[in-house]
This record gives sequence, structure tokens and C-alpha cells, in this order.
Amino acid sequence: MSLTEIAWLPRQIILSNRGDVCSTTKELLSSELFRSVVHNYIKELLKKDSPLLDVLREISPAVSDSVIPPGQGLESDLESRESLLISLLKALGQLPLDQAVRLVPEASSLLQRPKLLNEFVEELYNYWRRFDRFLVCYSESGTGRGLDERPYRTFNDTIEKLTDVVRAAYRDICENITGDHPRIYRQVAAGAQVGLIAVPKEWPCPGGCYDGLRSIPFIRQVLIDPPLIIDPPTNKRTGQFQKVGENPLQGMILKPHEWLCYPAQVGPVVIFVYFHQRFMGLGCSMANLFELASDHQISEGPGAIYVFGAPPESLARFGQLPTVFYEDEAAGLLVAAVPGEDQFGYFGYLKKMILTLHNIVVMKRLGRMPFHGAMVKIVLKSGKSANVLIIGDTATGKSESIEAFRVLGEDYIRELRVIADDMGSLEVGPGGELKAYGTEIGAFVRLDDLQPGYAFGQIDRAIIMSPQKPNARVVVPVTTLDEVLNGYPVDYLLYANNYEEVDENHPVVEQFHDVQEALRVFREGTAMSKGTTTSTGLVHSYFANIFGPVQYKNLHEQLARRHFEAAFAKGVFVGQLRTRLGIPGYETDGPEAAAKALFELIATGQKSSA
Repeated sequence: MSLTEIAWLPRQIILSNRGDVCSTTKELLSSELFRSVVHNYIKELLKKDSPLLDVLREISPAVSDSVIPPGQGLESDLESRESLLISLLKALGQLPLDQAVRLVPEASSLLQRPKLLNEFVEELYNYWRRFDRFLVCYSESGTGRGLDERPYRTFNDTIEKLTDVVRAAYRDICENITGDHPRIYRQVAAGAQVGLIAVPKEWPCPGGCYDGLRSIPFIRQVLIDPPLIIDPPTNKRTGQFQKVGENPLQGMILKPHEWLCYPAQVGPVVIFVYFHQRFMGLGCSMANLFELASDHQISEGPGAIYVFGAPPESLARFGQLPTVFYEDEAAGLLVAAVPGEDQFGYFGYLKKMILTLHNIVVMKRLGRMPFHGAMVKIVLKSGKSANVLIIGDTATGKSESIEAFRVLGEDYIRELRVIADDMGSLEVGPGGELKAYGTEIGAFVRLDDLQPGYAFGQIDRAIIMSPQKPNARVVVPVTTLDEVLNGYPVDYLLYANNYEEVDENHPVVEQFHDVQEALRVFREGTAMSKGTTTSTGLVHSYFANIFGPVQYKNLHEQLARRHFEAAFAKGVFVGQLRTRLGIPGYETDGPEAAAKALFELIATGQKSSA
């Protein structure tokens, strides 16, 4: 197996490959990968002083007089015993135990303890599978033989083959120890759970402090074996992304073999996202959220660059929370960085910084107003249709209300098309019409806030994060890049109010009657925090969007007024939707009631009070 490197990280194993993987159990059991796994497994057993270490005590190297009694240390001859055990396991891949010990007579005592040996192998297999496992296939591009030019064959020859061989090796060894076959077979993901094809690419690198990025390969294809369950170091995000006056890349030294670039297409903006291997699981999860940019887009260069997992010492000058970005006007780039520390090991730090960069680019270059919200196109069986944009902060009920709408409206809805799940931008068209664009092809949502059965129905495509913790999340594809980029006219522009009760004076759907009233509510951005960040209680955020508008407030104010005036001029229904998602007990009923009220509004065709 031509692995160039095996990186052992907390919770992760990263395999780097530049050729074919092993094709037989014999090759696998003779590989450096297998030796490395056994070695690290034994180190883990030694830390716990596990009873399974008796397997090693039963082995008698030639220099030893006898086996080591149970409970005594293994300091002497540990390396020899480990090597002999690996030889025995290799033999057991082909032969029954009684024949295998003839090849490794130092392990003959294990003939009397096959149950112990089998338990050792079972736990070795479980130990391997407890890690998130990634296989990076490196290739040269443009040769006619590049792996990215035949991705299906590459993945079949690597990911699929490795899975089959690992599973077969485990089963062969167990059957040769016990002399029996299992009655039930479970086809678990035994090889790598994620495969990547990484290729060097030329792009118009500005030079200087950007030179360290030149040698980092670009991800061109991704294979995921879902459901992928990962447990990142943390499950909350805190603070804002700060604009700084110095390029964070200045003085930063990156080791190319530890980094990959995911060239993400975020709405109309291409962002080169460089991530360190310690955050491999989070980096690969972008495949369910952002489409990969094309080779042509890469060759034209990015609109922004993001280094996720930067050496902490290189960002220490930016203070206690160095989640920063810089506007390099000379290079025409936005540059962001977040340190490679566990406190930043949450998908929100990856996604939200990317969206911050998108928002700034669309404001400054395209004159669009970014929004933090969800938008869908709804077509009823009656023929009526509406494009609904719900703006609000994290966990205010945007996606949840839309999902409830889909569930409640199965008998009435002909089509429900997702345009934006979390972030997008508004544009005033040539005729004064208000149009909306998305950014993501996927959704990053709380498991607790989804309708019953939703996660189960999507689990065959999902990446699930920290399901055992509060704020458990799922990343799942929900739309296509064509829908994100199409641009749809807005019929309903609503603020997601998750904190107010509904009564006679506070209806589920309330319409605003002038620009000033609308701007006031949207500008205040009031919401009841649900613990998805470190904020709690009733909070306020400018336009429910701390990702760009806050840092460029003067520019955003001009854009907001222009776009809201266009909305009222064109008869868009502008108001607020009381989802009550932040009120205890309304986690499901609130969005459901909001969806029903929206459904009735669209069914009647009401879009404006004009």
C-alpha cells in the first residue's frame, strides 16, 4: 500500500496516498498502516492497564524464559512481543489458529486462550473504527493520468477497495481464531469514511505573504460514506469576526503537507478555504454546504482567502479572540484567519467566516445587501406561488418554519424549492424589482429544532456533528447551485421574531406599513438566544447579521435603505413572522403555527396593503 504518510490526530486518522491501495488482506496485514494501528492500540491498552494485555504476556520471545504472568508489567521485550503478535495476526489472515502458531511458535500459548485473542482482535477493530478516517489521494493534474480526471475509478480503487479489504481481514482473522462463521454480518464503514482527490493548481497568487499558499493542493473531488458522524472539539461559537489593519498571513508559516484547499463557490463569490488537517472533519463537511469551484474559477483566482487552523502564534498579536479578517486593497482580496486551537474547532467558525467574506464582497463589489435568512419558492396546487424570504438570527425559526411548511403542506404544495438556507444577498434589478440569491447548497441546522423524522429521512446524505451534546447539528444538502445563483423576485420579506408571544395585538404574521418601521425592526435584530453561541437571553444584532454588515455599517445602511425602498415600491409584503422558537414549549408548535399562517396568506394571494 503506497501510503506516504499516516497522521494520527485526536479522533482522526489521515491517510495520504499517491498510488494504489492494498488489494488483498495479505497486503494490508503486511502494511505500515496495520503495524501503526496495532502499535497505537497497544499504547492505548497500556495507558488503561487493560486485561487484554494478557495477549502479549502469553507470547514468549526467544530471549525470554517464559510467558509473563497476568498482572505483571510488559517492560521487557515489549517491542519483540508486539512484532510477534503482528506476525501472528498476519498468519491468521490466511490460516486457522493451530496452523498459524506453527509459523509463530512463540505465540503457541494462545492456543489455550483463543477467546482472549478473539476479544483482542474485536477491540482492535473497534479501536480503528472509533477514529474519523480520511484518505487523501494526491495526484498531478493535466497529465491525462491525473486521479481527478477519472474520479469514479480512483474512489473505487481506493475508498471502496480499502473498506472491503479491512472488513475482510477482520472477518478472516476472527473466523480463523474461533473456527466458526458469524450468523449476522454488519456492513459497517470499515475503511476510510471520506476520500479526497487533491491536485496542485496554478492561480494568480499575489506573492509576498501569499507565497506560502502556492504549494497547498486543491480538493477536486470528495467522496463521503454517509451518515458521517463526527465530534468536533467544541459545539459553540463566540464573538464576532474582527476587521484588522494588518494581513494575518504576514509572518505565517504553513507546512503544505498538513494543509488542503477547498475552493468554495459561495453564491457568486469564490473563496479559497485553506484548512489544517487537525480540522479535517470540519473541512470535509463543507462538501455538504458549498459547491466546489471549477478549474476555470480556480485559474481566475479567489475573491477571498480563509486560513482555518492557522498556527496560533502567528495570530497572537490580534488579541484573545483572533478570529480576524483583513481587506488587502492592493491585491483585491479579503483575507481571514482563525487559529488552530480546540476552542475554534466548531463548524460555525468555518461557515460563518466564509459567509462574512461573501457578504463583504457582494456589498463592496456588487452593491447587494446581504441577508441572514432562509428563502423558498412555493408553488401551490391551486396555481398560486410565492417567494418567501425570512430574515433572522441563528435559531430564530427561519429554516424550522420552512420545514414545517413543507410537512404541513404536503396535500397543498406542488413544489417547494430552497433558494437560500442561511445566507444570501438582495439585488435591486434594472426595473426596480427586488431579487434574492443564495450562498449554500446545504443546511447546517440544529437536530433539536427539526421536525420529527426529518433527520431520519435525510440521514443517507447527512453529516452529523456531536449528536450526544447540546446544539447537535446536521449538515445536509438541500438545493443546487443553479437555484442559489438564479436570482428570484421576493414576494414576502419577513423578520423572524422568536421571542414574542402571539395574541390579539401580536399576530403570527404582522405587516409593516412603511420603510422606517421595517428598517427599525430589522435593524434592531432582536432575538431570544437558544444557546447556539455563548450568548444567552434576549439579544440584539444589527440586521440579525454580524457577518459583514456590522463591520461595514455605513455602507450597509445605504444598501438597506435602497433595497427596502425598492421592496415597498414594488408591493413586496414586508413584515415579521412570530415563530416563538425561543420560547420554551414552542420549539415545534411555534414554527408550525407560523407555517400555517404563511400558508393561509399565500393561499389568499395577499402580498401588499397597497
